[in-house]
Amino acid sequence: MAFSSCSVTYGRGVGVVVATGEQTEVGKIAAMIKSVPDIRTPMQVRLDKLGKVLAIISLVVCAVIFIIGLCYGRGLMEMFMTAVSLAVAAIPEGLPAVSTVVLALGVQRLAKQNAIVRNLPSVETLGSTTVICSDKTGTLTQNKMTVVESYPNASKSLITIGALCNDTIQGGDNELIGDPTETALVAFAEQNSVFYRGLDSIYPRLSEIPFDSERKLMTTLHRKDEQTVFVATKGGFDELLAKCSQIEDNGEVRAITDGDKKVLAAANITMAGKALRILCMAYKTVHFFTKLNAEQLKMLTANAERDLIFVGMVGMIDPPREEAMVAVEQCKRAGIKPVMITGDHKITASAIAQSLGIMTATDKVLTGSDVESMSDEELRSIAGSVSVFARVAPEHKVRIVEAYQKLGNVVAMTGDGVNDAPALKLANIGVAMGITGTDVSKEAADVVLADDNFATIVQSVREGRRIYDNLIKSIQFMISTNLGEIVLLLVAVLCNFDMPLLPIQLLFINLVGDSLPSLALSVDYAAKNIMNRKPIDSNQGIFTKPFTTKIIIQALIIGCVTIAAYMIGLQHSIETARTMTFAVMIFSQFTMIFSIHSGNNWFTERLFSNRWLWATIVLVMGLTLLVMLVPAMQSLFKLTALTSEQWWIVIGLSVGVLLLSEVCKLSTQNSKNR
Repeated sequence: MAFSSCSVTYGRGVGVVVATGEQTEVGKIAAMIKSVPDIRTPMQVRLDKLGKVLAIISLVVCAVIFIIGLCYGRGLMEMFMTAVSLAVAAIPEGLPAVSTVVLALGVQRLAKQNAIVRNLPSVETLGSTTVICSDKTGTLTQNKMTVVESYPNASKSLITIGALCNDTIQGGDNELIGDPTETALVAFAEQNSVFYRGLDSIYPRLSEIPFDSERKLMTTLHRKDEQTVFVATKGGFDELLAKCSQIEDNGEVRAITDGDKKVLAAANITMAGKALRILCMAYKTVHFFTKLNAEQLKMLTANAERDLIFVGMVGMIDPPREEAMVAVEQCKRAGIKPVMITGDHKITASAIAQSLGIMTATDKVLTGSDVESMSDEELRSIAGSVSVFARVAPEHKVRIVEAYQKLGNVVAMTGDGVNDAPALKLANIGVAMGITGTDVSKEAADVVLADDNFATIVQSVREGRRIYDNLIKSIQFMISTNLGEIVLLLVAVLCNFDMPLLPIQLLFINLVGDSLPSLALSVDYAAKNIMNRKPIDSNQGIFTKPFTTKIIIQALIIGCVTIAAYMIGLQHSIETARTMTFAVMIFSQFTMIFSIHSGNNWFTERLFSNRWLWATIVLVMGLTLLVMLVPAMQSLFKLTALTSEQWWIVIGLSVGVLLLSEVCKLSTQNSKNR
């Protein structure tokens, strides 16, 4: 059977079309990918909600200010311009730019860590990941197989079958090129004086039945002489034993008994319990009365995997990656559930999962057949206690992803094959393998691992959390300063004061004083404990109670301090009042940003950790002083020169914003501790 989209490398043949379009195997995969809905990232959902909340707040406040101003007899155009300026100031229009920049920088940092991001918003989603479903071979392990045990012994038949039923190529400098399992069998054969290079001349290959993930078997047919064919088969224990009717016992061939099968099963369990991957070997010799012809070979190939003679089994180990063990531990500390998915036997898979720390004594193991027999509801009810899925076919991954998602999880799923594409697309984060992955799996994935390493996924999660934290800091800064402006203008309108800030002054504060510093916040370093906390709930909005409390406190601080500046300046003139208000509003943002930048710590702890923040503050301060000190710019922005005493008041009030913010931060933490 030939499949569409596959390449024919050599040979000739006549093809009979048996299916077209979506009825082909690739067509079925394409239909599955097409049927998978697009998954929106948690941050996209949060920002949508944020935009709606801010739009409602700004419209209501602007309408109130507009109506109250008219009631006080203010001019229609004056109040309209003020309301429009305030509406512009209230909406953090720099947020899309900030979020795009922080995601782009995150992509750049992840690329240096061997994680290639194909979908920009997915960077942030990594930070919300609660379940990582990972392949075993090459991702959690080194993909360097070595035969360490054989049963009942390393007989010549066992070694020869492993070397014959094999597609390894011997490259330059005797390097073995091929599947790690098969190169391990060749190395094992040569260690026991069965040299792979000479076998082709002794047993030339006539035909083969390639390995198939459903059959879990591979068979090759070799010419022994003109009338004799040697059939060599290797495969999984259960699958191969079912094809055997005889057993080789101390060089003698006899019928296999139920007792033999029990002994073999016990040996299989013992070897699997040592975290060994087990491959069984079998053969048969077929004699013909005449010289073998093409028709006979075709018939023999079709029936090759019947009535085989069981020889024995080998156990090989694929050592776990040391960094994977550390990464698994980091996952657990971070509240992320690691789940191993493999085609290995459940006992082998369990042993490896336990050695990596993925599986505990209370965790469950499910096989592909278990998944097949369960309804979606049954699978969902048990998925939370499962740490290992063994003997899993690629199509089972879709159901596994859905089960975890229905439990409210944000799921990262790894894959490398064409059949993995639907599961990769359905997962919140699809992770393809860069070394072993197919082009189809990479196209369906959000992230491609250049090193196929589980530890890289965990590093990506850390970066995603950093991005989320920095976005929240930027949002907190922009909203708290914007709300501070609203507090200032709302008080002024209610008290029937002259406008403390003119529209052009509001726009300068909003475009220069807000946006640039918030960009600098977006590149803050990760907090020390970032991987020691639980993932952010994907259903949780931005306006949590702690976040809302912080914003309200900071907005009131900025509003009250700028009102104080306005009242002090009003003792001289309205121009002086507006100039002092303008200066305090911008400079207080400089001081407030350090309180936000430091998070829950005292602001001096990470004072110089972000050089871009300092560079931005110097730039904005330079532009502000240019506007305030150059006569032509003063005239344009309707500002006036301040005395040295007034400048000291501006500086004192601006520093007071930082001190008040830090005092409130400490008092909030103390109340939590109590």
